[in-house]
Amino acid sequence: MKDYKKFYTNRDVISFFSGAMGLDIGLKSAGLNVKIGQDFDAACVETMRANGHRVIEGDIRGISPQDILFSAGLSAGEPFLVCGGPPCQPFSTAGKRLGINDPRGSLFMDFIRMINYIRPRFFIMENVKGLMSVLNVILEEFLCLEYKTVYGILDAVNYGVPQFRERFVIIGSRDHEDIFLPLPTHFQFHQNKQYQWRTLKEAIGDLEYDGDECAGFGSERTRLLGLVPEGGNWRDLPPTVVKQAMGGAYQSGGGKVGFYRRLSYSQPCPTLVTSPIQKASMLCHPTLNRPLSVREYARIQQFPDDWQFAGTTTVKYRQIGNAVPVGLAKAIGQAILSVADKNAEIKTKRVRGTNIHNKIKQAIILGGTANAN
Repeated sequence: MKDYKKFYTNRDVISFFSGAMGLDIGLKSAGLNVKIGQDFDAACVETMRANGHRVIEGDIRGISPQDILFSAGLSAGEPFLVCGGPPCQPFSTAGKRLGINDPRGSLFMDFIRMINYIRPRFFIMENVKGLMSVLNVILEEFLCLEYKTVYGILDAVNYGVPQFRERFVIIGSRDHEDIFLPLPTHFQFHQNKQYQWRTLKEAIGDLEYDGDECAGFGSERTRLLGLVPEGGNWRDLPPTVVKQAMGGAYQSGGGKVGFYRRLSYSQPCPTLVTSPIQKASMLCHPTLNRPLSVREYARIQQFPDDWQFAGTTTVKYRQIGNAVPVGLAKAIGQAILSVADKNAEIKTKRVRGTNIHNKIKQAIILGGTANAN
């Protein structure tokens, strides 16, 4: 293994599949320096440029790591971090049709290709939690790179994000440092309100009558949503209209909680999807008969209020809905920096009580480790 310690002073990041840059903003907030991003989607590229960020536009399959490093002004082995979330569609039915959805046949392998050449000190890959069903395949590829890894499912609500949003996260260390997943900072129950889960009211309460860019439900759905109380859904509709309102879904199984769903100000928001007006995953404002607005979407994902999103209203919802929440990204960045700076742990000679502390820590992490041979 090469000695890359001459590069240990920089905090430079190369970002792939950058999208609207939620992950990048969070990492920057933690103290990292995103040198360059990449995306295939023209609207995402325009969003990045509108906010003053350097980006390489195009399909990662046609981009060489040499070009990425040259554009970033870095050498192989020099970047502190490579991050990204390869498109998740191939993993949505993983395990059922592995021959089609095997991640080795997807853009995931191009992410591997970039890490293998760039050799960053650390990497972050995030994705849908369904990726866990092909975890062994994922880990095999990272082990071939001789990176130590930790992984698990992180829920953004536990990191100060006003939204329930579970994501699979894997962190890798080229130099086999003592990496770990970030420990939660916010909790459902806590004696200090500062450390409690953040509610939707805290995030968007001041935007209720802002008049920002917003989609629409259509007249009939709007009328029916007017019959649903805050925090309710289709089950709260009058019995005389439920069957007609639900259509074919009325006879289907499952809880169908997203049908005619009106949000609650007193709770965190459900996971933002790429559109707030889909029949099975409606995101109706808690008190008004409209969907969440574009700006409310951005607030829930913790984008800065002055962040510019390019494209149509539909495209803006999609960009924001696909993003990594800024607070979660910041916590991941802080965890990696604490490893790099060797200040994550208080060393002590105390023995009594440490066993239960370790059990609590493991219960919180809810992840696993894999080490290269």
